Formats: sequence, structure tokens, C-alpha cells
Amino acid sequence: MFELPPLPYDHAALEPVISRATMHLHHDKHHKKYVETLNKLLGDAAPRSLEDVVLEAFADDGSRKLFNNAAQAWNHTFFWNAMSPRRQTLDGSLVQAVARDFGGAEALKAAFVKEGAAHFGSGWVWLAAEGEALKVLSTHDAEDLLIHRGLTPLLVCDLWEHAYYLDHKNDREGFLNAWFDGLPNWSFAESQYAAARGEGKAWTHPAPVEPARGTAALGERSN
Repeated sequence: MFELPPLPYDHAALEPVISRATMHLHHDKHHKKYVETLNKLLGDAAPRSLEDVVLEAFADDGSRKLFNNAAQAWNHTFFWNAMSPRRQTLDGSLVQAVARDFGGAEALKAAFVKEGAAHFGSGWVWLAAEGEALKVLSTHDAEDLLIHRGLTPLLVCDLWEHAYYLDHKNDREGFLNAWFDGLPNWSFAESQYAAARGEGKAWTHPAPVEPARGTAALGERSN
């Protein structure tokens, strides 16, 4: 079964951009529910990784519910890791890549915010690499970049309303501006960019664990 990964920082660590209240709702309720539903849908199956579940469910037209919950579980864990409570600056090989592909950090921010603000409905806005080339794109609902062969995610921001509505109301653009200015984990993005170029391995979701003997699976313990 899959466990809900703990946040890599305190619930209040991303304030004022994302409040403690939003993080409790987002991680402890929404993300947890995706993991619980995922485990319930998997039943006695013993997948090797969440990445495998996402890809196999996507390839099976009859497994849309499984795909949605598996992909959302993956997306959220990636999202927490793509943010840092300590403000970071663009560094390393990404500096030159951003200058080459966007014209600089401010132009990248403008492209990222524009893509996310213009996205209709729920989804995600990504900074991704295709080899050495960088691009900004958005995906709908649970869709992630695992199903887009050749693309490596570097950063992502959640566009679902529960990610920002308590703090920014319906001002998604304002949220994205504040998010990009204060929260990207550029060290993480740099590591992902190295992996996209064949230098090391890209981030993967924590592997499933064996349920403790005599303990109900996570998916069976509903609130």
C-alpha cells in the first residue's frame, strides 16, 4: 500500500503565500483522500511504484478512476517537494537554460504565470525539460508529465482552487505571482534538470510499503 508522505516542512512554513490552514486542508485532507482511494482501488495488488500505477492505469481506458487518484497522489507529493520555505534564487545550469529559452528569470515567471492564469478549470502548471530545452505547459485535472514521454518536470504549481482559495480567493494570477516569487525549490529543479540531461536520476515517489500484520490497509481506514 502507499502511505501519505509527510510534508517536508511545517504546515506554516510557506506563509504568507500558502497559509497553515490551507496546508492542513490540502495535505491532510485532499492529498490523504487521494492516497486512501488509491489503496482501496488497488486492493491486493502489489505495484512496484506509483509511477508504474499511473502509467498502467493511463494505458487502460477502463482504469480512469485509478489513474486520477494515482496521478493526483503523485502530483501532490511532487508539488510539496517543488516548494521551499526558504526563498531560493535561480542557480546553476538552469540560469543559462532559462536565459536561452525564455530570455531570463523574469520572462520565465511571466510565461509561467500567464500559462497558469489562463488555464481553464482545474489542473497544474509545470516547468519542464525536454532534454536540455525548457518549456512551460499546463495539464488538466489529474494529468501529469509521467504520461508525456521525454518530458521531465522541474517545478509544478497546483491550479485546483483548494490550493489557493482560502488565501487568495479567486485571484489565481495573484497567487501564481506570489508563488513564483517566494516558493520554488530551485535546488530541486536543478537536480531534476540534471536528470533530464542524463546526469543522475529524476525524483520518484516513495515506494509502497507492506501493511503491518493485523493492521487494516490505509484505504480501509476512512474518516
